[in-house]
Amino acid sequence: MVLVGSVSVVRANPDEPWRFEVAVLPVIPAGIVVWLTVRALARLDEVQKRTQMQALGFATAATALVTFGYGFLEGGGLPHLNWTFVLPLMALMWGLGLATINLKARFRR
Repeated sequence: MVLVGSVSVVRANPDEPWRFEVAVLPVIPAGIVVWLTVRALARLDEVQKRTQMQALGFATAATALVTFGYGFLEGGGLPHLNWTFVLPLMALMWGLGLATINLKARFRR
């Protein structure tokens, strides 16, 4: 909601001096999500922490690989992507990593 509102207001008022303050408003709820995620991770047991760390490691490496690769494709003519796609990509990779790790653990038993 904050992101859509912020983008809409900035696009409707491109010459206003306060557009930068409005443009960064979505950082506040994103920061709250980061804080809540760190708190939730701190409350996990050792096995859950290990699983989360493996998933985060996969997410970091996979996001780096995708963004690095797409950077080369941009040089070949693909359109430039906005940096705001990086965090959702990392979240997607984190979820994919968690799903993969949990499926592996389930089938090992």
